[in-house]
Amino acid sequence: MSNWTEGFIKEAIEKIRKQVGSGRAIIGLSGGVDSSVSAILVARSIGDRLTAVFVDTGFMRKNEPEMVKKTFQGKYGLDFRLVDAREEFLGLLEGVADPEEKRRIIGHKFIDIFERQAKECGATFLVQGTIAPDWIETGGKIKSHHNVTLPDGMVLKLVEPLRDLYKDEVRELARALGLPPEISERMPFPGPGLAVRVVGRITRERLEVAREADAIVLEEIKKARIEPWQALAAVLPGRATGVKGDSREYGYMVAIRVVESLDAMTANSMAIKQEVLQRMANRIVSEVKGVTRVLYDLTNKPPATIEFE
Repeated sequence: MSNWTEGFIKEAIEKIRKQVGSGRAIIGLSGGVDSSVSAILVARSIGDRLTAVFVDTGFMRKNEPEMVKKTFQGKYGLDFRLVDAREEFLGLLEGVADPEEKRRIIGHKFIDIFERQAKECGATFLVQGTIAPDWIETGGKIKSHHNVTLPDGMVLKLVEPLRDLYKDEVRELARALGLPPEISERMPFPGPGLAVRVVGRITRERLEVAREADAIVLEEIKKARIEPWQALAAVLPGRATGVKGDSREYGYMVAIRVVESLDAMTANSMAIKQEVLQRMANRIVSEVKGVTRVLYDLTNKPPATIEFE
């Protein structure tokens, strides 16, 4: 443990203890490195007066809810709860196309669920894994982050122990706190999840296409021993003509994006070997129902953001 991580952990625990006092807190634990580090810091500060809630929105990556439950249930001194809210989120988002509206609806529904859970356990504080790029990008109107654009009238008081840090610093803390590599080195995943990787109108079918294609991209990245900042698949608007067997098919277009970065404020598209990209494309069109075309995004950030929406 380095001097700065040791000092930060000690100072953060004291700040949290002073802010929360004798109260109770709740955290939305996504399994990402930011919320995981926040959860461990708060648990070390106030113990079992923290309740960690994983909300299954229906926009998660393949097998993600099971992985998060296995990693955290009964560990790290956490009171872990899994809330199945798939129908709630999908009911609100089905047919919605505007990216900012997606983020607004998702952010407000998260708070609604957290407030219900907080009432059950008597919590008056909401812990969030907000980091510096979240509020910088929101303030700069690049895109709204769901844990920054909170609804008016929210009754829970915010605790944000990582607010001034960047992702590489949070990863250092995760290692120092003893979190496993599948958490400390985990690729960033947006709070709205696959809802912002289905570009345009959300449907259940398009979500499943995004989920299956994304899983293939991550599997092939791992097999090729590539270590990007972020790798993903997104479903693009519209359809493209393809041929499967002897038949013409009018199917979905999937874009693959793989980038390298230090802090997500800027990012460069990675030069991936042609054979790796070809394997991804071949698997996606053959294994994911309804896909006829796969594209690779070469755009850096800026001008593009890492996510498509």
